[in-house]
Amino acid sequence: MKNRDFTFWLFLTPVILGLSLVVVIPFIYGLFYSFTDWNGIKATTFLGFENYIKLFQDEEFRAALWFTIKFSVASVILLNILGLILALLVTRKLKSSNFLRTIFFMPNLIGGLILGFIWQFIFVSVFDDIGTALGIEALSGWLSTTNTGFWGLVILTCWQMAGYIMIIYIAYLQNIPNELIEASQIDGASSWQRFRNITFPLVAPAFTISMFLTLSTSFKIYDQNLSLTNGGPYNSTQMVAMEIVKTAFNENQMAFAQAKGVIFFLIVAVIAITQVYYNKKREVDM
Repeated sequence: MKNRDFTFWLFLTPVILGLSLVVVIPFIYGLFYSFTDWNGIKATTFLGFENYIKLFQDEEFRAALWFTIKFSVASVILLNILGLILALLVTRKLKSSNFLRTIFFMPNLIGGLILGFIWQFIFVSVFDDIGTALGIEALSGWLSTTNTGFWGLVILTCWQMAGYIMIIYIAYLQNIPNELIEASQIDGASSWQRFRNITFPLVAPAFTISMFLTLSTSFKIYDQNLSLTNGGPYNSTQMVAMEIVKTAFNENQMAFAQAKGVIFFLIVAVIAITQVYYNKKREVDM
């Protein structure tokens, strides 16, 4: 830090200013309001930890948090597996590699709300027609149960983000020295042995980054949840972000919603930091 000159801080100032105005200062204000009876306009009474005590007694919030955790676990696992598989596919010497990269990445460019409505049409109308034509009852009534709503959200998220995660893995796969692969082939290593002993250890940093992104994104999903299931049936597929928004704007409990937001932030931060720390240690061990 001692070697930083005036130019460094001059260029860094807009970023620090923007981060402070958009993230740091609103967070501090929100933290303060979570201890009051703030109604979105003013706060008249300091309530202490009353909102937080009430939060842990809120069954709807606990149910939304548990659903979000299950969704995040399933999404993180599937997204990283799919992203790595797609990256391995398009880094092979295929004539269509560039075309496939474009196709796989394109869903990430579509907004979450639009994707939700597209997949809602697929799950409700297309699946129902296919199920009726083939006599498969399991395809009828999708999104009408908690289980199908859960997997509908997982499928939508994986379809949207797999291409983005693929790009991260590609960046590391392309940096693997060809000499290592050629030497392992000469030694008679199988494809699985090359992947396990060479490819996977060398893309471990990509796994750390991808897991952090998928974990944080999965926890914070709102627009896909809104457009695909709207939390139904009976709020059983409602995720934490949606539950907080409903508390704030449907029930007009701004301070209570802010307390939920603070707890949600702490949960996501602790999980994300723990994941990064653990994966960084594994990178060194590898």
